[in-house]
Amino acid sequence: MDSLIDAYLSGPRLLRDALHGMTDEQIDAAPIPGKWTTRQVVCHIADFEPIYADRMKRVIAEENPTMFGGDPDLFAARLAYDARDIEGELQMIETVRRHMARILKTLKPEDFQRKGIHSERGPLTLEELLTGISKHIPHHVRFIEEKRSALAK
Repeated sequence: MDSLIDAYLSGPRLLRDALHGMTDEQIDAAPIPGKWTTRQVVCHIADFEPIYADRMKRVIAEENPTMFGGDPDLFAARLAYDARDIEGELQMIETVRRHMARILKTLKPEDFQRKGIHSERGPLTLEELLTGISKHIPHHVRFIEEKRSALAK
């Protein structure tokens, strides 16, 4: 599990690297029609970090807890993405991941097989939750890179 926890911890650096050198104008630009701005992407990631942390904590602490989904588009529409500070969002992402990693590093291998019940996806193990959130930032970094390329044209 150490390599999975390391991958989880590496996400914020990957995100910072993807944003390096971008101006506020570039962060707020929408160069690809129908796609979120880079600010919206960062806010989306920041919004789902504590959700995943809560899910993982519940799976660790409770027996078969229920976990609820969240609609990213509703979050984007209603949670002031245009008014949020990128640095503050990045710090929150980093803090949540460091916090969770400290907890995860104390667990036994069998603890990663504990399950919760997701309201939309059904049973999920702690390992599956950790794998999913570990892939979340790299997934979105590709979209940030796509935006940067479109802006450079």
